[in-house]
Amino acid sequence: MTMNNHFGSECISYLRRWIDHIPMSPMEGCPTVFQVICSLTPGYHQYKFIVDGEWRYDEHQPFVSGNYGVSNTVFLPREPDVIPATFSPTGPGRSSMDLDDVFVHSDVVRGISDADLEVSRHKISAFLSTHTAYELLPESGKVIALDVKLPVKQAFHILHEQGVPVAPLWDFSKGQFVGVLSAMDFILILRELGNHGSNLTEEELETHTISAWKEGKLHLSRQIDHNGRSDPKYLIHAGPYDSLKDVSQKILRGNVSTVPIIHSSSQDGSFPQLLHLASLSGILKCICRQFRHSASTLPILQQPICSIPLGTWVPKIGESNPRPVAVLRPNTSLGAALSLLVQADVSSIPIVDDNDSLLDIYSRRFVFNSRLSAVALQLGQDVSSPYNGQRCHMCLRSDPLHKVMERLASPGIRRLLIVEAGSKRVEGIISLSDVFRFLLG
Repeated sequence: MTMNNHFGSECISYLRRWIDHIPMSPMEGCPTVFQVICSLTPGYHQYKFIVDGEWRYDEHQPFVSGNYGVSNTVFLPREPDVIPATFSPTGPGRSSMDLDDVFVHSDVVRGISDADLEVSRHKISAFLSTHTAYELLPESGKVIALDVKLPVKQAFHILHEQGVPVAPLWDFSKGQFVGVLSAMDFILILRELGNHGSNLTEEELETHTISAWKEGKLHLSRQIDHNGRSDPKYLIHAGPYDSLKDVSQKILRGNVSTVPIIHSSSQDGSFPQLLHLASLSGILKCICRQFRHSASTLPILQQPICSIPLGTWVPKIGESNPRPVAVLRPNTSLGAALSLLVQADVSSIPIVDDNDSLLDIYSRRFVFNSRLSAVALQLGQDVSSPYNGQRCHMCLRSDPLHKVMERLASPGIRRLLIVEAGSKRVEGIISLSDVFRFLLG
C-alpha cells in the first residue's frame, strides 16, 4: 500500500496496537508530497498522521471514532472492488490535511455528475469571458522583439542571454509584427543542420536572416510534420481588451505557446505597441487566484485527475490509445530525440528506463539552452549525456484537479508527468492545453 500526503507529515502509524511509527520521505519532484510504502496483508487497517508532533486524520477519507480517537481506515480486499459497508462516508467540513492517495483499488473513484461538470465549466467560462487580456499585464517587466533582418544565430543568442524562449518579430519595411521566433525554430534548425542533404550550414547561420529562415520554414515543416500542419501564414495575436476566453481559444486553435498582446491607438493598426506575451499558464494563474477561496463551489476542482477525461494516459493491457505517450530511452540518439520532439508536437518528452520509471525529461527549452553554444552538434550521441538532473515536474493520479492546475500555473511549466508513487513509473501526461480543452468543453 502506498500512502501520500501534503504539508510535511513526518510519519504515519497504522493499527498494530499503535506502536509502529513509519517515517515518510518527500517525493522527488513534488516537495510538498510525502510518501511511504507499507506492506500490509489483506484486511481492515487504521492509520493516522503525525504532523509537527500532532495527530491528524483526513476528513475526506473514510474514518472511524474509537478508543484511540478518530482515525482513517483502509480495507485491502483479496478481490478487487470490494469495499466494506462499515466505512464511514466522507466527513463534512474542510480537511486538516490532504491525503493524496490510499490505493484500495485504483479504479474505485468517486465520479462527478454531468450536471456538476457543466456548472463548473459554466462558472469558469463566465469568468474568462468577463475578464480581459489587460489583466495579464505585469506591473513591470520587459518584452523583447527582434528585427526580421537579424541573423538567426545572433537572434537565438539574444533570446538565450535575455532568458526568454520566444520573441515577436518586427518588420520595419511593413511597420508591423509579422511572426515569432521560438525554441521550436531552433530545434528545426538543429535538425536541418543534422540533415546531410540540407543546403543550410553552420557558417551560413552567421548571415542567414530570420526572414530567410521563416520563408523556408513552411516547406521544411511540410516535410517533417506528418499531420500536414504548418506555421500559420499570419501572426496570431490579441488585443488588450480581448477576453481571456478569446485569448485561450486563439492559443489552442493556433497550437502555439504564446500570443503577443498588441495595441494600436490608430484605426488603421499603424504604430502597434507590444504590451505582453500571453500564455495559458498566465491565464490559468488568474483562474486559480479567482477560485482559490471558493473551490467548493466548483465540484470539478475537487476531483482526482484519474476520475475525469483529462490528459494522455498509458493504456492498460488490452486497451488501445489513439494518443500514445511519447517516451525516450537513455540510449536514444540526440537526432532521434529531436525528431520525436517535432513529430509528437510536444514541449517535452519523459526519459524512462526499461521498467518505464522516470529518469529525466527532454524539453525544447533544455535543448535550446544546452545546445545553443555548441560548435559540433554530435547528433549521434545518446540523450543521457546532456542531462544534469533537470527537474521533472510530476503529479499523482490521485491529485485533485485544483492542485494540478496550481502547479501548471507556475511559469515555465507546460506539462506534468503523472507517475506512480514510489516507483515513479510514468502513467500519463497532463498539459496546459489538456486542462483548457477540458475546462472549456
